[in-house]
Amino acid sequence: MTTRSVGPARSPAYVARVRWVPDSRGRSLRVYPTAAARATQEPSARAAAWQQVVRLAPAADTVTMRAQFDCHWDYARIAERSKPSWNLETWRPVVSAQIMFDTRCNPGGAEE
Repeated sequence: MTTRSVGPARSPAYVARVRWVPDSRGRSLRVYPTAAARATQEPSARAAAWQQVVRLAPAADTVTMRAQFDCHWDYARIAERSKPSWNLETWRPVVSAQIMFDTRCNPGGAEE
């Protein structure tokens, strides 16, 4: 008898689309989360969602962009459920998790 594996289960789509836009200090990546992203309780979902972002926008794979994404995933997707996009800016500084939270995921200045 031969046993076959179908491989690891595929993650649901957590990111509908991304779009780079210019802003006054550089570039901003608009990440549009899906309903599945907003609803999931799966512990591994944040990492899977970030991989989806990087697959769609490889230049986003930086420490500051990941930290902003994690903040939006942990806080904004729950506290601001109706926010259509999570905006990640290339120019934002790398800060502690507490500062990231205190600045509502926007260290270094308000969101444009």
